[in-house]
Parts: sequence; structure tokens; C-alpha cells
Amino acid sequence: MAETVLDPVIDRVASLDLWFGRVDPEPLLGGITNRNFVVRDRGRKFVVRTGGDIPVHGIVRANELAAARAAEAAGISPAVIHAEPGIMVMDFIEGRTFTPDDVRKPANLTPLVDLVRRCHRDVALHLRGPAPMFWPFHVVRDYVHTLNDGGSRYAATLPDLLARASKLEAAVGPIDVVFGHNDLLAANILDDGKRLWLLDWDYAGFNSPLFDLGGLASNSEMPPEMAEAVVSAYFGRPVDATLRRKSAAMTATSLLRETLWAMVSEIHSTVDFDYAAYTAENLSRFEASYARFLTLETS
Repeated sequence: MAETVLDPVIDRVASLDLWFGRVDPEPLLGGITNRNFVVRDRGRKFVVRTGGDIPVHGIVRANELAAARAAEAAGISPAVIHAEPGIMVMDFIEGRTFTPDDVRKPANLTPLVDLVRRCHRDVALHLRGPAPMFWPFHVVRDYVHTLNDGGSRYAATLPDLLARASKLEAAVGPIDVVFGHNDLLAANILDDGKRLWLLDWDYAGFNSPLFDLGGLASNSEMPPEMAEAVVSAYFGRPVDATLRRKSAAMTATSLLRETLWAMVSEIHSTVDFDYAAYTAENLSRFEASYARFLTLETS
């Protein structure tokens, strides 16, 4: 008879003191940074996020927990039920995870913009502890250092990407500061049939509102006219030439950051995921977005 191999992560999740009886954690598929599980207990369902700090990605779990609790208080994220080092347990929200197609539907524009605005406006009112900053151009530079230190196969391309990042940072210029989610993938948005929820606060921190708006557009491949409609709805005014250039610069930056995230994950992540393909996909999309930015710079 083959010997049963225990998974220490599943064993730890199943052994948490908050469960009333024996539980059987079910893997929650789709994560590309953490291992997550659904647990049924007391007639309820919970999501258990596992994982420690990830220095190469700037992930500090204490900051994530503070942001998740603040977002819960702001009414846009599930309740945090329990937390301990390497573990966070939240209410399971019955609903449908968004896809990029959902993000691009015109009917969803208003609720999406409202969700982003509530994040930017309300979460900071409830935040406790140190104030984390997520400045994407610092993230880009730090990723380049990490890639060089790790002997990345992309080392020859990094000086050019850094030069373009500097050009984008200059184009963004001075910023308004809000509390951003900073990882607006469609998969981090949940629709319960009545309202939208925002999930996964790994990268949350103070930033320009344009980064979340750009990430929402770029991660779901919005056409430029729709991305501009999102910016216009957020600010409540038509988009002029200056805001259009700044927004295009930050949209390209969101794709550059995602590209470098994937490059770093290729050499540091232990999650079973095709990071090389993800790098190639995002690099191609960055090139297209950067080319559009350049057309606005010269128009």
C-alpha cells in the first residue's frame, strides 16, 4: 500500500483552533502568489489564505492584514475572522468571480468605478498601524535589482526597461495620493449579485489613483476609449490632453510592473504556474501600451 504523504499546509489549516470539529480544506484554485483554501465549518464557509512575507515582491503580511481589516470596515471586502502568522481566515462570499470580459462590459463601468473610488476614499479612514506606500516606479527599480542579483535570463533587456520607466515616471509627474489596492486583476473582484467586493490586499498601499485605474484597464485589456471613460467617470470630468498622457503613462507602468513581477516569479516562486508565458504575455502588452503612450507624448 502506498504511503499517504501529508501536506503540511493543509494539515495546519485543518488544525486551526477556531474550527468546531474536523474540517477538510479544499484548495481554492486560481492564485498565483498564495495557496488558498475553502473550509466548511458550523454550516458556514470560510476562505483561508496561507503564506508568509515575500520580500522579493514587497509583500508584508502585517500590512496585508491591516489593509484587509480596513477594507472590511469600509464595507468593500469580506470580514477577517482570524489571523496568525502565515494564516488569514475570512468569510466566504457567495458570488461570481469577475473575468476580463465582465470588466469590459459597459454596464459594469459605474459599479467598478464606485468600488475603486470607495477603496481610495474610505479604506484609509480605517487603517491602523504604519502607512505602506506602493510607488510603482520604486517597485520596478527594486525588481530590476532582484533580477540582476538572481541572474535572470532577462538581464540584457533590463536597462532599456529602466530607461522607459524613467520616462513614464517623468510623464506621470506630481500625484494625488490615495489608498490603492494596486492589484486590480479581474479575479480580485467578486459579484454577489447585489454588489461588488474587492479581494486580496497583498500589495495595498498609498499610491496615485491612476495606477488602479490603469491596472483595471490594462489587466482586462480594455480598449483605449473605454479606459478613458473609466478615468472620466472616476474624476467626474472629461479627460483633457494632460490627464490623458498621465493616465496612459501609468497604464503602461502597470503592465511594466506586471511584466517584472512575472520575471521575478520565474526565478523565485514555488507555485505551479507558467510564469514564463505570463512574462511574455505582459511584455507584449506593455510594448503596445508604451507605443500608445509615445503617440500621446508627440501629439
